[in-house]
Amino acid sequence: MTIRKLVILLALAVAAIGPLSCNKENGPVSEAVSNKDIYRDAYVYGFPMVMNYGVMYAYFVDRNSGQFKAPFNQIFNEARVFTPKDTAIVTPNSDTPYSFVGLDLRAEPIVLCVPKVEKTRYYDVQLVDMYTFNYGYIGSRATGNDEGCYMVAGPDWKGETPKGINKVFNSETQFGLVGYRTQLFGPNDMSNVMKVQAGYKVQPLSAFAHQTPPPAPPAIQFPPFTKEDMKTPFAKYLNFVLQFCPPVEEEKALRARFATVGIEAGKPFDFDKLPEGQKAEMALGIKEAYESIEKQKDNIGKNINGWLVGSALGDRTFFHGNWLLRAAAALAGIYGNSAEEAVYPIAKNDSAGQALDGSKHNFTITFAAGQFPPVNAFWSVTMYDGKTQLLIANPINRYLINSPMMPGMKKGQDASLTLYIQRDAPSADKKANWLPAPDGPIYLIMRLYWPKETPPSVLPPGDGTWKPPAIEVAQ
Repeated sequence: MTIRKLVILLALAVAAIGPLSCNKENGPVSEAVSNKDIYRDAYVYGFPMVMNYGVMYAYFVDRNSGQFKAPFNQIFNEARVFTPKDTAIVTPNSDTPYSFVGLDLRAEPIVLCVPKVEKTRYYDVQLVDMYTFNYGYIGSRATGNDEGCYMVAGPDWKGETPKGINKVFNSETQFGLVGYRTQLFGPNDMSNVMKVQAGYKVQPLSAFAHQTPPPAPPAIQFPPFTKEDMKTPFAKYLNFVLQFCPPVEEEKALRARFATVGIEAGKPFDFDKLPEGQKAEMALGIKEAYESIEKQKDNIGKNINGWLVGSALGDRTFFHGNWLLRAAAALAGIYGNSAEEAVYPIAKNDSAGQALDGSKHNFTITFAAGQFPPVNAFWSVTMYDGKTQLLIANPINRYLINSPMMPGMKKGQDASLTLYIQRDAPSADKKANWLPAPDGPIYLIMRLYWPKETPPSVLPPGDGTWKPPAIEVAQ
């Protein structure tokens, strides 16, 4: 069962809101005021964190998830790009083979070493905490393509930085995710990508410094989590996650407010044991929250030729307490890069404002000569199912068109490039430029890696001098 279905079913099951009472297991509950708004705000605040936990559980905990990568603090390299079989993350990138590390920073810091990478190949290493903040970067843009070692320290670490460490990144949370993207120039380039991936090294600080390791941290009983059958409310998972997220000053008042309805770090939460009135309030709060997240997701940035161009991902300073934007960013594409690393124009509608639907129309996108996206690395346009935001199966196994593919594509006499967005194969002379669409709603994402800041520019998002081309109904 999806989260959307869950909140709708919960809301429909509630007939009325009754008075609330104190529930010892779930925490104090006010009888005088409705707590629906607190549940709503807690859901908005916790949505990306619970979503993040779901991925963490599938990737690093549950060996039977079908999406499992590796235990914590071990790197897993994908010698492939993502396909429709990869469902743990919405709107996954299919440009670059991924590498992943699930960080457990409770015992000691972890050292990430990267090899020397040829100057023409872009790569980035993205550090994401349990809040889903992008708190650091290693790679072509951030640190260059030379080899180096970088240390990631948890919130409780106060030791000395050993020699040989280029930089220290401080995580606010005890767990986190590291996502590596290594540029692939084409199918025949995979062996070269694998050589780069083989140079990514991950080790505890004690191993790097040749010291005696500290005692192992306590074992954790991770609560099972499935997106398809989520039968308990989000608060159970949020309470679990919060115990690994020491409160910062910005959030202390917020967390105290959530604690009045039993949403508190490490505390048990059982929806089924709540009084009926409290169940009703929670259901309605979740429903309102999810609707607000969806609405915000569809209004990120400026509408330019049918594309929403904006910035919705970054560190704590970037969000500055805008929890709704953080939740919407996770729903649009959790683990997306910060704008300086990549900008993601999103399209659900054509340039006339009509919904993109592969069952009703064919569409075109034309890049005029000299008007390709201004990036330091590369760009792509990726197709997703508009209902699930996942990659779609198609007869030619093509999920995107990107700039490395341009030599094999057909350009117009004026050197323009037209992409054909449609369900069925176009005529033979257009097939090289075909991006297969679903038989229904379309969700398009443009990825602009290492966007340029000087004219013609992508940055600042939505206000750069370059504009994405219009999505038009094919004539």
